[in-house]
Amino acid sequence: MKKTNSAERGPAAIGNAAPKDVDEYLAGVPEPARSTLQRIRAVIRAAAPAEATEAISYRIPTFKYKGSLVAFAAFSDHCSLFPMGSSAIVAFRDELKDFQTSKGTIRFPVDKPLPTALVKKIVRARVAQNEGKKQR
Repeated sequence: MKKTNSAERGPAAIGNAAPKDVDEYLAGVPEPARSTLQRIRAVIRAAAPAEATEAISYRIPTFKYKGSLVAFAAFSDHCSLFPMGSSAIVAFRDELKDFQTSKGTIRFPVDKPLPTALVKKIVRARVAQNEGKKQR
């Protein structure tokens, strides 16, 4: 079995150095994935509270609000949205039936972003979850 290094199997924008910010990450992503992720980023921004911030975490764009909120990335043959756990994937499983999912990942084609309404629901669910964690 051939071993691959993380650059071969990791996010498309990963090179030798981690990107400094989300804009730098996206600049390194080839089209059509870049446009797809730019749309996902805009939807997340619209759905997240104004206090949410963007960061690079584990070499991928991540929105933070009272903890990690959601992250996204491009890979060679797909893009992914990471809702930071399985609860959102379970909660929206019917709406995600046309997408490949795993415990903490939603995969979608590089040229077709997830539906806007679904991304907003996922982000709002994650906001509520993070706010609930901080109140305990």
